Amino acid sequence: MGQSLTKNYIHLIFSTKHRQPLISDKIEHELFSYLGGICKNLECWPIKVGGYKDHVHILCMLSKKIALMKLLEEVKTHSSKWMKTKGDEYKKFYWQDGYGAFSVNPTEIDLVIEYISNQKIHHGKRSFQDEYRAFLKKYKIEYDEHYVWD
Repeated sequence: MGQSLTKNYIHLIFSTKHRQPLISDKIEHELFSYLGGICKNLECWPIKVGGYKDHVHILCMLSKKIALMKLLEEVKTHSSKWMKTKGDEYKKFYWQDGYGAFSVNPTEIDLVIEYISNQKIHHGKRSFQDEYRAFLKKYKIEYDEHYVWD
């Protein structure tokens, strides 16, 4: 086979350091656009970016030219530096060290887009920690609660 063909949909989830509620209404749209721009520059075409006060969700197509770990490193590093330039309240902005990355069936893309779009409604009823535990359970990922949060 002469060509390398891929189509890997990835749902990325990560929170602010210690789940600090630093993603305010005034910055969220610009932050989500910036995160999407980083993905686009890495040829990981963003489909939907959203989140809530203490975390973000990114649905994108993983480029065949970059490792997943490198994508997360670039997204988190550049956006954290960018956030620090947005005002005094963001001078100590950091993302958590870890992340969640989940493959998405192409037939479920619309469901994930809707899920990310409804984060504000969703988090009126459920914390980020409970949401993340539900993802780990759904994907049957074993974990030690002690090491999940920072």
